[in-house]
Formats: sequence, C-alpha cells, structure tokens
Amino acid sequence: MLSAAIQILAFALALLGVLGATVATLLPNWKVSVNVWSSVMTPISQMQGLWMDCVWYSSGVFSCTMKNSVLSLPAHLQTMRAAMVLSCMVASFGLCLASLGLKCTRWGGSHRAKGHTAIAAGGCFVLASLLCLVPASWFTNEVITAFLTTDLPDSSKYQPGGALCVTFISAGFLLAGGVIFCLSCPGKRSRRPDYASPTDPDRLMDEVKQEKGKVDQEQKLYSSPSKLPQKDIKDSYSLQEYV
Repeated sequence: MLSAAIQILAFALALLGVLGATVATLLPNWKVSVNVWSSVMTPISQMQGLWMDCVWYSSGVFSCTMKNSVLSLPAHLQTMRAAMVLSCMVASFGLCLASLGLKCTRWGGSHRAKGHTAIAAGGCFVLASLLCLVPASWFTNEVITAFLTTDLPDSSKYQPGGALCVTFISAGFLLAGGVIFCLSCPGKRSRRPDYASPTDPDRLMDEVKQEKGKVDQEQKLYSSPSKLPQKDIKDSYSLQEYV
C-alpha cells in the first residue's frame, strides 16, 4: 500500500480537480466570439456556456441570459450538461471514499479495508475525469470545426474559451489522483505477519486463531503413538530389546 504522504498528495490533486470541474461547469465562457465591432468605439465580446450566454461591452456593461428552456437546446449541449454534472457528483463521492481510505485517518476499518476503499475512490476519480474529458473534447471539436469550415463573418465565429482549459486541467488532476489511489491495492500477506496494532481487532483475532490452530495440530500430532516419527519408534524398539 502506498505511503500516507503520497495518498495525501493524491487527495489534494483530486480535490483541485473537483473544484475545477465545478467552476468550469458554471463558467459562461466555454466559447468566446472574435471581437465584434458594432462601431469604432464600442467593441463587443460574446460568450456562450452550458447554462448562460453573456455579452461584455467595452463600457463595462456585462449582461447574461440564462438558458432556461432545456428542450430548445441542441442534443450535444444537453449531453455535455449531464456529463459535467455527473462528473462533479462522482468526484464528490470519490472524495468521501478517499477520506475513509487514507492511511492517516483513524476511521475506515482495518488496513486491508482501507486499501479496498482507496481503490474504489480511485475508480471514481478516473470515471469523473473521463466524464470531464468527453464533453470538453466534443465541445472543442464543435467550435473548431465551425470556425474552420463555415463561411461566416468573423462576428459569427467563436473560439474555445477559458472554461475549456479549466475543464482539461481539472480532468488531468482527477486522473492523476485516481491512478495514485488505484495503486493503493493491499499487498499479499508475508509468511511472517507483522504485529497487530491495538486499533486493529480483526487482524489480532485472525492471528490468535492461527496460533491456536497451530497448537492444536501439534497436540494432535504428538498425542497418539502411531504418529510419532519413525526414528523415535525404532529407538524405542531397540531399547526394549536391550532391556
């Protein structure tokens, strides 16, 4: 099992990934229009996100319009919304599992149970990273394809915004944290087990049962004369003949 310091590092990476994915989901600048000049002195920048569309004027006015109608949205935008929300939920659940699987915490069960919990948390983080990468890659492909193929004026063209960068970085953090937690698989027990800690009663009971079983086997082995070693039997016969 990995050391506690590496697990804490993985937990910090996953936490940054969850926060980044949540912020990126709410940001309105998933794609940003090329500068639109309605007049010589008034530039306008248009931004579109998963939940709202915003317009920023050079005078400092910033107005946003919520996308309240779900049925009027295209299918790919609805899919991206669902994927990002599901990614945040899965990553949050992974954080809860990771807090139980950390070696530096007192809750979460035995040493082996913590290892299995850490692996489950790593799986949640990897799944959340994939749920971030898929909509971000899809949205980026749609924006770049529309920018390069359509014969539209520059005022109607969009380029990838900062929210996509935040999404990709958050997916990388989640993937790194998930891989590290997945490597927390508990190893096989050695032939000479370690001493059980006072806070691990399950392991202590297992060792007591093993020792008791060994003592019972030895008592059964040496209690009946038929199971004595062959050399001892020969020595007893020779002693009787000598007497």
